[in-house]
Amino acid sequence: MNELEFLAGLRDLPLHPGARGLKDDCAVLEFGSETLILTHDMMAEGTHFEPEANMADVAWKLVAMNLSDLASKGAEPIGVLVGVSLGRDDTGFLSGLRDALSVYNVPLLGGDTIAATGASTFGITAVGRATHKPVPSRRGSKTGDAIYVTGIIGRAMLGFEGHKQHFEAFHRPQPMLSEGYALAPMVSAMMDISDGLLLDAWRMARASEVSYRLNPELIPVADSARMDDCLRWGDDYELLFTADPARELPVPATQIGKVELQANASLFLGGTALTEPGSLGYRHG
Repeated sequence: MNELEFLAGLRDLPLHPGARGLKDDCAVLEFGSETLILTHDMMAEGTHFEPEANMADVAWKLVAMNLSDLASKGAEPIGVLVGVSLGRDDTGFLSGLRDALSVYNVPLLGGDTIAATGASTFGITAVGRATHKPVPSRRGSKTGDAIYVTGIIGRAMLGFEGHKQHFEAFHRPQPMLSEGYALAPMVSAMMDISDGLLLDAWRMARASEVSYRLNPELIPVADSARMDDCLRWGDDYELLFTADPARELPVPATQIGKVELQANASLFLGGTALTEPGSLGYRHG
């Protein structure tokens, strides 16, 4: 089964209402006056990092990618649970885990360790609390909204390829937590960019049942000569969101397009309709 087939199978299981139909980045659970945000991400050797990777960087990135999901909900981290496959420079992994949790002031809640043969696999469940309700989701973009992105797209790709000025963008990304807090009260939809700007824009447009028209001349990319690669590569962990263009943004961001209602496609890059999501970014399986 590929990723989409497996997700379809999961949606046939009994789902909690907070799972949002498994069509969002996080689960949202209401408890009295509080709203908890839960997310889980994994990394596997050979898929997300090379066998020779610095395990301190792997641990940092594992924390960052989970906190990035919380950022897209405007959530304040409460803590994390960690799943660790022992045997791949465990001391280095602990060092990177300590660095990331200390920098973002996120305590460890617990987790599990295993000793396994084969490729190493690591996972984190991050728990946060909503700072604003309603909690932002992938749904909600409205015709006439502007489409925005924080930061520069494609820096992680260049960091992976060894460009020193972009090294940390791939190996030690920075989750946009403060930006997420500030944006949560004003966005109509928001998610973080993990699998490529084009694929994640397509997902948001589909979830909102609208069309996104991106202007390629406006998208800030790390290498204009390789724009196509920058838009599809992923791992940027910037925030993609839509909002009323008349509202002043509380954080630096670039308007890269507008929300429309078109019958023939969910995503346009300039005048070109992008109708094959399998070619837009990274997907498992």
